[in-house]
Amino acid sequence: MTVSDRRLSRIAVTLCLPVLATAVALGATASRAAGPNAAWELVDPDHLRVCADPSNMPFTDESEEGFENKLAELVAEKLGRESVRYEWFPMATGFVRNTLRSNRCDVIMGYAQGDELVQNTNAYYRSAYVLIYKKGDGLDGVETIEDGKLADKRIGIVQGTPPSSNIAAAGLMKNAKVYPLMVDTRFAPSVAETMVADLVEGKIDAAAVWGPMAGYYVKQADADLVMVPLVKEQTGSRMTYRITMGVRPSDQEWKRTLNRFIRDNQDEINRILLEYNVPLLDEQNQAITQ
Repeated sequence: MTVSDRRLSRIAVTLCLPVLATAVALGATASRAAGPNAAWELVDPDHLRVCADPSNMPFTDESEEGFENKLAELVAEKLGRESVRYEWFPMATGFVRNTLRSNRCDVIMGYAQGDELVQNTNAYYRSAYVLIYKKGDGLDGVETIEDGKLADKRIGIVQGTPPSSNIAAAGLMKNAKVYPLMVDTRFAPSVAETMVADLVEGKIDAAAVWGPMAGYYVKQADADLVMVPLVKEQTGSRMTYRITMGVRPSDQEWKRTLNRFIRDNQDEINRILLEYNVPLLDEQNQAITQ
């Protein structure tokens, strides 16, 4: 996920006064919409202000075709916001600092649970890294990286992600094709798109990649591909993660509002995610299909 500069500037008290005056005014407006506990929160009461990458399909993009774009539309509708407004910034170093922490927007639609840079809402989906391969191409039935059928196969992995350590432990690095962790998708295809294309073209035999990224391109692929969540690994790194919305640590009432939205609209959230072929898992690692 994102890596952000953790240094926060210290501002002199005298310079804070105008900012505090603005905070009081904005907070008073927010409190009328969200209750007395929101008095010091700088959340826009009229518009859903979303921090997002302008070119990061299948999550977000400027044409608003990603599943997090669709989720933002649902949030705005259910919470009575007039519209969704985006603060665009590449999902790279400084993303949180230059968007959410700068008060330019009020929510990051998808953020891994437990990251200290944001306050997490309740999780609205749980997913996993997946292994992808062609059906009928000798790997049918493979569910773990340790499976002997992968011993002589060329596996695509993303540098520094959890499956890479398992692939190394299984002695499969000698045949692996390593893809970069960070790609500027404004100028090049995403790593998941590239890996799926390479798999279809036969440049690799399998690919291990984050499921929500992979599912979209697997669904679009001109080949019969199998996508297996890596939930049966016996050793190595954790492959499953809960995904939340990220808000500022100070925005407690806003977090509670979003938690209520998630609780009341989980079925519709799942419908959006499944339309994009996101592999959804319950707490017992069973697939959620509707």
